[in-house]
Amino acid sequence: MAVPLAGAYAAGHHNKGALDATDPTDFTGPRVEALIEQVRGVRQGIVDARQANNITPAVAERLEMRTTHISQAAEKVAASDHGRIPVAQYHDLLRRLDNVDQRLRVDIGAGFLMGDGADGGSYPNG
Repeated sequence: MAVPLAGAYAAGHHNKGALDATDPTDFTGPRVEALIEQVRGVRQGIVDARQANNITPAVAERLEMRTTHISQAAEKVAASDHGRIPVAQYHDLLRRLDNVDQRLRVDIGAGFLMGDGADGGSYPNG
């Protein structure tokens, strides 16, 4: 899933030319790449936990599905805005990805849920 997002960035960068790095409302190349790296890190954590039998295949599949949805959302935003992700959407995607990572940590016994767990580990609880 990260490849199409990287492709969307490359296409946007090519079409736009030199992007204005001083504009704080747009997240360009390095920020999109940072999001891609975060997705890769969470996916690797899921794979590692599954291979170590710290989570079941069903849990791994559920976490991977959530990660894929986040990656697809990022891809859609970047593709629609010449490879850029606006500030609010960027932070929302990172928050959602962090929720998946936190859920993974809880599932392997290395973390704790925020709130009462009624929201599946999302924060803030609600």
